[in-house]
Amino acid sequence: MRRIPVLSTLVVLAAVALMVSLGVWQLHRLAWKEALLADYAAAQRTGREIAWPSKGVDETLFYHRAYLTCTSVASHSSMAGRNTAGESGIAQTAECVLPGGGTALVVLGWAQQPKAALAWEGGKVHGTIAPGPRLIADPPLAGLQANARPDPSEIPNNHFSYAMQWFFFAATALAIYAIALWKRLRQG
Repeated sequence: MRRIPVLSTLVVLAAVALMVSLGVWQLHRLAWKEALLADYAAAQRTGREIAWPSKGVDETLFYHRAYLTCTSVASHSSMAGRNTAGESGIAQTAECVLPGGGTALVVLGWAQQPKAALAWEGGKVHGTIAPGPRLIADPPLAGLQANARPDPSEIPNNHFSYAMQWFFFAATALAIYAIALWKRLRQG
């Protein structure tokens, strides 16, 4: 009669325990992400406008309405973006120098061509804080079209499917090991 291999069994059980713990961790991340997205949605609904913090923006301020004063533009650039009609194009950006020091990335507006807002030299900006962090100007500046408004529902929340994958991997590892063990014991 063949015996159950102790070392192999311990390795498989340790791997399964790790996979299950990763699945549980993803379920905790799911709860965290759902709360974060709910906070972002609530921030988006408030009409109150806050000042852009001189010490920088953390993720708790994303999707709030905000304003800042751009005393000068350190640089202009662009990135892929969409307008309010959903058309793809170029989001025109400016790295703004703030009155108390520091900088902020401002998305001035949308155009189909890059470098459409090089003449903009600063001023008062109102808009929505988006991840990056950056301030999406609303209304748009420099004669540009409006960018699509940042939407927290576009942030992926895949943690449930990740958890299910880890649990599936654990079940698969157990099933494969059980089949291998059954064959081994049957041959003995």
